[in-house]
Amino acid sequence: MRALLNRKGSPVSTPRLLKSLFLLVVIVTVAGIVAATLVPTAAAKKYKYPKAHKVDVVDDFHGTKVADPYRWLEDPDAEETIKWVEAQNELFYKYIDTPSREKIKKRIEDIWNYPKYTLPYKKGDRYFFSKNDGLQNQYVYYMQESLDSEPKVVIDPNTLSEDGTIALRSRSLSEDAALLAYGLSSKGSDWQDVRIRKVDSGEDYGDLLKWTKFTSIAWKHDNSGFYYNRFPDPSTLPDEDHTKYNRVYWHKLGTPQLEDKLVYGPEEQKELGFYPDITDDGKYLLLHVWHGTDDRNGIYYRPVASDGEFIRLMEVGEAEFDPIDNVGSVFYFETNLDAPRGRVIAVDVENAGRENWKEIIPQVDDVIDFVTMVNDQLVIAYSRDAHHVLKIFDRKGKFIREIELPTIGAIYGISGRREDTEMFFSFTSFVYPSTAFRYDFKKDKVTVFRKPEVAFDPTQYETKQVFYSSKDGTRVPMFITHKKNLKLNGDNPTILYGYGGFNVSLMPYFSITRLIWMENGGVYAIANLRGGSEYGEEWHQAGMMEKRQNVFDDFIAAAEWLIDNDYSNSSKLAINGASNGGLLVAACMVQRPELFGAVVSDVPVTDMLRYHKFTVGRYWVPELGNAEENPEHFKFLYAYSPLHNIKKGIVCPPTLVTSADTDDRVVPMHAKKFVAALQESDAGENPILLRVETKAGHGGGKPTSKRIEEASDIYAFLFKTFGMTMASGK
Repeated sequence: MRALLNRKGSPVSTPRLLKSLFLLVVIVTVAGIVAATLVPTAAAKKYKYPKAHKVDVVDDFHGTKVADPYRWLEDPDAEETIKWVEAQNELFYKYIDTPSREKIKKRIEDIWNYPKYTLPYKKGDRYFFSKNDGLQNQYVYYMQESLDSEPKVVIDPNTLSEDGTIALRSRSLSEDAALLAYGLSSKGSDWQDVRIRKVDSGEDYGDLLKWTKFTSIAWKHDNSGFYYNRFPDPSTLPDEDHTKYNRVYWHKLGTPQLEDKLVYGPEEQKELGFYPDITDDGKYLLLHVWHGTDDRNGIYYRPVASDGEFIRLMEVGEAEFDPIDNVGSVFYFETNLDAPRGRVIAVDVENAGRENWKEIIPQVDDVIDFVTMVNDQLVIAYSRDAHHVLKIFDRKGKFIREIELPTIGAIYGISGRREDTEMFFSFTSFVYPSTAFRYDFKKDKVTVFRKPEVAFDPTQYETKQVFYSSKDGTRVPMFITHKKNLKLNGDNPTILYGYGGFNVSLMPYFSITRLIWMENGGVYAIANLRGGSEYGEEWHQAGMMEKRQNVFDDFIAAAEWLIDNDYSNSSKLAINGASNGGLLVAACMVQRPELFGAVVSDVPVTDMLRYHKFTVGRYWVPELGNAEENPEHFKFLYAYSPLHNIKKGIVCPPTLVTSADTDDRVVPMHAKKFVAALQESDAGENPILLRVETKAGHGGGKPTSKRIEEASDIYAFLFKTFGMTMASGK
């Protein structure tokens, strides 16, 4: 069931897949627009911002009138919006036009240019992996007969577009690895077109499947076809239903999509999604049932050989049930049912009454991050204070051994199946590049499989983990990385990064671009805020819905700790976050503008009253709430919504907000409206800038060239803001 388990995607259980795929997903609807002109406004004393006119739009939320003067910016295709964005980009690029910018880009390219591999995983008798030679825009997908044989290209997406904006986003191999169903996306969109390829010949079938997004493909073991989930043709639905009616279909190989047979998707359950999976033994078809980003999923099943009704083993809304594997009719699940830090249970579907469920591994102090089964044993990655511990148990729950990891860090992938006697895992930390290890179960031996050669000296840097108290006394961990022998003089340029939501933890990870910052004396800190999964479901719930302010308080307290402990000061401390993290830094900046020396808010959600109206924004309602439908939700959303809490006369720190023109997760209107409101209200002299990328989405599938350009721009902004200079070549 788990040929490859990866914390960043591919394939993984539905709840965790949805956390990475659905986090903050939006698209724009058209509203009434009044013509705009691009004449300067006097909103700022120093910078001439493009004019953002106001419209008379007022919404009524349960008796409270809320103005939305920049509603016109929700239409990305309107001429006035396009001109306004062009003018904003021009202002931004003028600001970062410094000698350091090209030096930064050159150094990033130098470090980035080394071969990168994903973990190999075995399917049939062959191994598959992806590789980027260094600066290729997209990873190339390879197959090899053995670990020592010459790799063969299966798909090279770099040949599909000159600018690298067509990406290979999903892959599903048949059980014998003869056929590959693969999804391509364009310009960073979550929508994919699925095709089918013969692995050996490289020839594609004529099959083309459309309207797929967040799609799972489950091959029948006889290669006759596969089950998959998709949405209806958008042209058949009103705009508000484009991300509803997710259904499971059967696709017979070699036939047109119009002949696909509906397998499951009751009309009355239009809010639910269904994610098909076939067990490794080929006997059972599972449906993971989900409601937005709510981890409390359901599990339905039936024998693959049956066309009968699905049996409802677990229902949506009670707990997370994450299938690990099955041995005959006995299924193993990781669950937080009655165990907020996770446990492993066994359920015999032939005797499935809850009184017969067996606890295999009970809850402990550490949090179960993920579980897989290799060599007929349970391999568990536990989270301990936001870093991983790797342990092995037998199927009865008896502890066998702990696999020692190189340092405090994280595992970002495990490859192996129940019948294998080897597994591969990827390990990384802040100054430890992602390295592939091979573990031999028979010899109980770990060896390095592939180690990258990166052009930097890790011995020059160190990582510390500290713990600080939030506003309410909660103990929060934070990682701090910098050059050794750093002087704690209170004057170091520092970036504080955070996320804090959707049950996602921020584990240690290696970043090429972060090295630029640290090479030039910068400090990098990551705070493990409430709302994530660092300490289990209770930690998650302490930062969601009406408790969201806890997340902002945790982040603000982290900033204060860095200042109080002489790492930095308010003029040298930058905050950064992306997506839900972009919301985080936007909210904290609005609440405490004097605390920060710079703000970089990437692809943020800022309009908390309307976010649910766009594409899959409704998926986040279980996490964030719905201001339109629930008066209580309106109260707490309105209380922190960044767009609605900008005070007239605010003095903003230097601020950069980034977005992308084809982002169909978090649509650019959030960034645009927020920047327009800040520029109009600001009474200071610091720049408030907007960068809108072209032909790019939320981040997935973004070509290397665009990633390097984006990182170069952001660091150029911070270097100029903090008066930093980059030495030649470094």
